[in-house]
Amino acid sequence: MKGNFESIIKSEIPVFIDFYAEWCGPCKVQSPILKELAIELGNKIKVLKIDVDKNPEIALRYHIQSVPTLMLFRQGTILWRQAGVTDKSHLYNVLKPHI
Repeated sequence: MKGNFESIIKSEIPVFIDFYAEWCGPCKVQSPILKELAIELGNKIKVLKIDVDKNPEIALRYHIQSVPTLMLFRQGTILWRQAGVTDKSHLYNVLKPHI
């Protein structure tokens, strides 16, 4: 995933990443919210889930210390970051200026 990850986050289209873990209860709450957002925003954004246990090098590089951690990238630059479960309306407000 490492090389592919770098090319994905350099996209012109905003890339919204959910750093999660299978064992994480709050991550299971966040997941359907992100699915709804992805459907509603369609091709205006890419939504990607990264399992921190399967991709520890990426988690380490971005200093992921708790899950879920959400990050928004565009052209390889971090535009926004937040740890913890976030509701859909807040996420939409974060994304709106970038789409």
